Amino acid sequence: MQLKWTAVALAALTLVACGKKEEAAAPAAPAPTAAAPAPAAPPADALIVKIGHVGPTSGAIAHLGKDNELGAKMAIEDLNAKGLKIGDKVAKFELLAEDDAGDPKQGTAVAQKLVDSKVNGIVGHLNSGTTIPASKLYSDAGIPQVSPSATNPKYTRQGFKTTFRVVADDTQLGGTLGKYAVETLKGKNIAVIDDRTAYGQGVAEEFEKAAKAAGGTIVGHEFTTDKSTDFNAILTKLKSAKPDVLFFGGMDAVGGPMLKQVKQLGLNVKFMGGDGLCTGELPKLAGDAIGEEMVVCAEAGGVDGDFKQPLEDFKARFKTKNGVDVQIYAPYVYDAVNVLAEAMVKAGSADPEKYLPEVGKVQYKGVTGPIAFDEKGAIKNGALTLFTYKGGVRTQIAVVR
Repeated sequence: MQLKWTAVALAALTLVACGKKEEAAAPAAPAPTAAAPAPAAPPADALIVKIGHVGPTSGAIAHLGKDNELGAKMAIEDLNAKGLKIGDKVAKFELLAEDDAGDPKQGTAVAQKLVDSKVNGIVGHLNSGTTIPASKLYSDAGIPQVSPSATNPKYTRQGFKTTFRVVADDTQLGGTLGKYAVETLKGKNIAVIDDRTAYGQGVAEEFEKAAKAAGGTIVGHEFTTDKSTDFNAILTKLKSAKPDVLFFGGMDAVGGPMLKQVKQLGLNVKFMGGDGLCTGELPKLAGDAIGEEMVVCAEAGGVDGDFKQPLEDFKARFKTKNGVDVQIYAPYVYDAVNVLAEAMVKAGSADPEKYLPEVGKVQYKGVTGPIAFDEKGAIKNGALTLFTYKGGVRTQIAVVR
């Protein structure tokens, strides 16, 4: 998809490149009226609707999995508070939450568990590496699956009728960052590292293709794993090539320690990454190694215009309710749950076979913006948000499509 840069977005990018744009502080907690009403007791003959959610709630990126799960819990509570009717019955939504630890084998195991539990729909998984193999099980069972964060293009290109995604994919994500590295950051010698996961490898390859197309030179591409902690060998090798931009395809749990070693080795680079790097937790993981505007990353989603306030309101309500800030994808999980519910209402049924056709027809106005899917299940006109870090705070640069 060709991305269109608005004049406002281009102006914002120029200001950030010059170090002159500041982002407003996080919004204050909302007034009590912003909170969801307390759910009424469901009637005895309520329709039980089971929504499965899967994310890594243990392991190195548990903070991201827990963020997603909290988004799912809020959606379930809000749906029950509304007393939503599916057909002629009030629906009582239940969340079946599972931990895949970011591991493909565990991901397929919990996917089978949810299939055996006869869930009505699935939201997840978080990682592309767990989402893709699990999607075959959901497809075989005919259960609609909406991913809030898996960005590898393969997920919605397998020919399954059950796979949907509410964020942009790596073609857009990596492509935008690659172009930005050359055209805005003026990168000439560009180094790439990826963690060999479905996500990390995919976004790194798309970045590399776009950077080359924009006129950049790739001076090295090295590999690590999603569990590594020592990067001195590959960073030392890349340092000899004198890169001015270093792109990392992987998650913040690896990117943070890598940034520390980048600083220790005296590598003077702009450090770039996709949405796995682009979290509120990164400054804690990198410490003082994350210099002012040193990191540029992108979230596979974003809103502007009339949709900006609903997202900010959600984030404020999320913090009031849970005592923590949104990490990254909780709002997309919230919308994914509501997309499934919307399709059930339209079909008048929570039976996966009956409401699946309605998922693809959804025109939903969520807290993350308008949601509609193409024929493959990918979101139409998906947005990206570019960020940097100032004073240890993730700071928005621009929203692009």
